Amino acid sequence: METSLDPASVPAPREPDGLALPRSFSAGYGSAVERGLCLGGGGLFFVAWQVGYLHALMTKGVRLDRADRVIGTSAGSIVASSLVQSRLNLLHAEVSILSRVPTLVGALAPAGRLRPSQDRALATFLEAQDAEPSTIRAIGHAALAASTPGQARMRRNISLIVGHARLRADALRITCTDTFTGARCVLGHPSGLTYARAVAASSAVPGVFPPQPVGDRFCMDGGVSGSGTHLDLLSGARRVLVLALSDGTDDTDAMMTQRPGDGRRELADLRASGSEVVLRVPDEVDLATLMAPATVPRALAMGAGQGSADAEHLAEFWNGDRVEDALGDTGRQ
Repeated sequence: METSLDPASVPAPREPDGLALPRSFSAGYGSAVERGLCLGGGGLFFVAWQVGYLHALMTKGVRLDRADRVIGTSAGSIVASSLVQSRLNLLHAEVSILSRVPTLVGALAPAGRLRPSQDRALATFLEAQDAEPSTIRAIGHAALAASTPGQARMRRNISLIVGHARLRADALRITCTDTFTGARCVLGHPSGLTYARAVAASSAVPGVFPPQPVGDRFCMDGGVSGSGTHLDLLSGARRVLVLALSDGTDDTDAMMTQRPGDGRRELADLRASGSEVVLRVPDEVDLATLMAPATVPRALAMGAGQGSADAEHLAEFWNGDRVEDALGDTGRQ
């Protein structure tokens, strides 16, 4: 008698390595954090925008190196890893010189046409209407079954950007998703991982890049687990700067494991935990071109312009001893 096993119905096993961290705003994960920085996912475009924005802030005296915790997800994990290693200036220079953009493209953009197995995995992710464990496990199963470029190749490309060192920064938290259990995993020091492996896991978009080995797990993009920012990891922090691709006002359809309003609810929950929050998003976003190299110069310039405009008031919020949200809570100006 033949039987079939639905991978989405497989019960989650015990997870003894401590990497799986349930999403919870009541857990107070950030209660000891004075200054928190969250860098969300959003493809090649958003890497360039974040680099331009943060570089402008630092040039004008905003002490981002004072962050007690930096959360990086997918594209944001690249920028976060560069920031905590004092490599942001280097990354800015690489993004600014168009001849170096192929390095980023190799790490964050698909090479050529996707194969049918890749298309299936990517569609399973893009069309996901919720972040139920069964949904995420089905995405993970499709990601594991996709014929993608090699795992080591992706890590080599990432290492050209973030280096070969092992995770050392106590402040850094990189998110990814276990393909089998569907659990949200949080990587940081002292996991023994390199920055390149952690970032590769966080950026492994299902169907586009291969899930990465993390200990005894295979992990995919951190955005698959229902959030592109994972703000609960900063719940209870005193002040938080959030860079996200969207403020949620334009969300009308459920997709990529997120429902309309999820982003706004995350922000509201973070504020309800006692945190003062500033959210910043790009002035303009075209979701269809997030992976297009041609968007990099414009995204970099846009981020730099917004960062320069925000710097004076944001310095009061970030550098000062008193919490003062001088910018308000809107995403776009």
